[in-house]
Amino acid sequence: MWKRKIIWPITWVPILRSSFNFAKDALLHLLLPRTCYACGKDLPFRAEDPLCAACAAQVRFVADGLYCRRCGQPLRQGGAHCFHCRGSKSKKYPCAYIRSAVVFNPQVRALVHPFKYAHQTYLAAYLGGWLGQAWPDFDVLHTAQLLMPVPLYPAKQKKRGYNQAALLARQLGRITGLMVDENNLCRIRNTPSQTGFGREQRAENMKGAFVCRQPEAVKGKVVLLIDDVATTGATLEACAAALKQAGAKQVMAYTLARDV
Repeated sequence: MWKRKIIWPITWVPILRSSFNFAKDALLHLLLPRTCYACGKDLPFRAEDPLCAACAAQVRFVADGLYCRRCGQPLRQGGAHCFHCRGSKSKKYPCAYIRSAVVFNPQVRALVHPFKYAHQTYLAAYLGGWLGQAWPDFDVLHTAQLLMPVPLYPAKQKKRGYNQAALLARQLGRITGLMVDENNLCRIRNTPSQTGFGREQRAENMKGAFVCRQPEAVKGKVVLLIDDVATTGATLEACAAALKQAGAKQVMAYTLARDV
């Protein structure tokens, strides 16, 4: 028996596909709603951000307040420098400037920890957005010619499967157009965790922990180190010392967050 052939207008195809995707997303949201990383409340349907509006409002950008002009430490009172960077003290540090996008508060910690330790690597795009948002506020960093993530010890990176600092560096590289060198700077000592160490202990713990494999790649250049969180800056200073020894003209650092 002759049957009429139905010809679907091509304009219907995107509509049907969109409707199907909407229904699928709605069902997933009903069964497995996405929650805010910080407070645990359900996020709105098809929300793209990992924080709810209330928690996102708690994120503080360092440049919105007072901070040390050398190390970037947020300051509670006035002045250009923190105690450790006043006067001639700053000259002993190999890292010329350290800047951070946001303050390491509970809302930021709620994202950094799963990003760093629980393979939530998709958060790199969101966190990298904070780096890009704060970038225009830090003119001293704009002379950088090369981005270089702080490396993990090889065994630790193999176990983790990725270097969170490298993921952030790639995001900033896309935003700024700067080249990212992920392989030149190496950690040659598996240093103990810095948790519980004071400033002097942290600095001693990181001495000689890094080496630059190809000095010719950094010679005469301004290098910008990238890391997730800065506390005392001991790790950044040790990296900067290795790069300066290799011939870098200047070394600076830019981290996602600054602990206070």
